[in-house]
Amino acid sequence: MKRSPTESNKYIGIGATVFFTGVLAALAAGYALYTVFQSVWPAMLFGLLWGFMIFNLDRFIVSSMRKRKSAWGEWKLAIPRLVLAVLLALVISKPLELKMFEREINRKIDEKRTEFIAKSKANLAKGFPEIQELELKIETLKAEILDAEAFRDQVQKEYDAERFGEKTASTSGIVGIGTNAKKKEQQLDAAQLALDDLRARNQVRIDRVEAQIRDFMALRQAEFEKQQPGIEGFDGLAARMDALSSLTEESAAMAMANVFIMLLFIAIETAPIFVKLISPRGPYDEYLELHEDKVRLFKSEKWTKAMGESNARVDYFQETHFYATDLKKKKTNRKNEVMTESEISELESKYKI
Repeated sequence: MKRSPTESNKYIGIGATVFFTGVLAALAAGYALYTVFQSVWPAMLFGLLWGFMIFNLDRFIVSSMRKRKSAWGEWKLAIPRLVLAVLLALVISKPLELKMFEREINRKIDEKRTEFIAKSKANLAKGFPEIQELELKIETLKAEILDAEAFRDQVQKEYDAERFGEKTASTSGIVGIGTNAKKKEQQLDAAQLALDDLRARNQVRIDRVEAQIRDFMALRQAEFEKQQPGIEGFDGLAARMDALSSLTEESAAMAMANVFIMLLFIAIETAPIFVKLISPRGPYDEYLELHEDKVRLFKSEKWTKAMGESNARVDYFQETHFYATDLKKKKTNRKNEVMTESEISELESKYKI
């Protein structure tokens, strides 16, 4: 970069984009993990770790791209990197979307909690049918008292009509307390006594049944309290994502905002790759290619030299080894006879020793 200062602005911009993408990734991961752990320090620790990982991965994606002379070759190498960048953008954008729509999501989660509480109570009511049976029994006992009161009231009306001389199907129409009026009075006293006795007996039974109902309701409340922590804890990452999905289905405006936020992060994540693709080859790319060519040439030279040295060592080994073998054969065939100087010279000239 020092030898190509004109490229500084381009690569500083690309580096800044990669850096801020890592910062956004750290914030998104921190918020997502805070909804899981409900603690600041673990969320900060794992958020920073995730941010550094995304920063390093983006840096590798961008720095591993090379400007080639063939445009199709560049795009062919960039397509897998673009796919990976889009996936990273989706992962980064989702927690930040949850934070942006936090108020709406909280309202939706409260609605879900209310539904869960209603369902829980309905299920518990079905699980305790004894309460309904006992309540029906109380209604039956109260209905008996109401019937007795209605009969007493009817007798009271007939007694009053008899005293005041009102002519009806069951009264004589004679004013005053006569024989019929006394009979009506006796009937009224009997109806009142029966009503008082029924009230006393049914009230005892009602009190006993209500005590049984309270016992069953205490058991039902205990079961509901066992389920209450799960309902109150319905505030995790999955619950918030489900609430966001429901909100986007219900509101076209939120769905559009959700899509635009996601596209914004995709644009931020893929911007460095597109900048490298659409920018022309500059001095930095030339210097980089020259450096890589020098490394390849140096490798080729070292390889050629090593091959030559290896071949020379193999030739020397073969010549010396076969000379010793033939000399041994000559000695064996002559059965310990002394070789003449001409034979030794012949072997030496053959193997150029």
